[in-house]
Amino acid sequence: MEIEIVAEGLGFAEGPVVMPNGDIVTVDVRGGRLMRTQADGSTREIASPGGGPNGAAIGPDGALYVVNNGGFPWSNRNGMLIPLDEHGSNQPANFEGGWVDRIDPETGNIDRIFDGLDGERFRGPNDIVFDQTGGFWFTDLGKSDARSMDRGSLFYARPDGSGLRRIASGLMGPNGVGLSPDGSIVYVAETMTGRLLAWDVVGPGELSGPQRILMATPNHFDSLAVEADGTVVVAAISHGICVFRPSGEIDYVDVPDFMTTNICFGEDDMQSAFITMSASGRLAKARWPRPGLRLAF
Repeated sequence: MEIEIVAEGLGFAEGPVVMPNGDIVTVDVRGGRLMRTQADGSTREIASPGGGPNGAAIGPDGALYVVNNGGFPWSNRNGMLIPLDEHGSNQPANFEGGWVDRIDPETGNIDRIFDGLDGERFRGPNDIVFDQTGGFWFTDLGKSDARSMDRGSLFYARPDGSGLRRIASGLMGPNGVGLSPDGSIVYVAETMTGRLLAWDVVGPGELSGPQRILMATPNHFDSLAVEADGTVVVAAISHGICVFRPSGEIDYVDVPDFMTTNICFGEDDMQSAFITMSASGRLAKARWPRPGLRLAF
């Protein structure tokens, strides 16, 4: 697959979002900012929420909803910046917790929606997806160090901050989250296990039955996207993009960056894949063999 570099200098790029006019917004996890890339490859900062903005999605009001992990420590390993310190911890000094913001993509105005549930701060909000009713699912990956690791959760809420509740818990690094084309399944990619999990959805923020393991791999999974036919594509650290077909077939797409972290689809036919390459701070574009799923907003 031929890959075109669209933009560079985006920091630790994640959370790509295709805007209505075709611009691409990415988060810079390390820089605590949001970047907007235009068709000519020019980039500009549009907001600076601080912490570690990790995932973003357009809500029903046209604003960007950004889940923020609260920040990471960073270290240089073999010339590459990674979100861990020398002891293997991803919790920075003086860490207070993560949060969720509403950000106006035109003015850069930032409103914090919430930062925890029942008096407990979030540990590492990571990825987000809206459903057709205007509510959103998001993951909390948690924090870990050389000796211990948080068990993460899947949450659901409304854009005004109402209806926030924990939907699933005890997960091993829940990262990417997505919905099937008809909204009847919610998918979560686990970073620590390389598993793709699925639950049946029976209503906004309501599940039926236990989680299912759709695949288990040797990868460290990051964020994900869904194709129009229900194929799930997951960024697999050091392995490019992992493709899980509804038939159960698994395939991989090579990407020239060790830290391939996310993918989204856009343009008229939804066959343009935009891929964040975090180790090199680049945004790439590729012609995908099938159309991606149009998101709710």
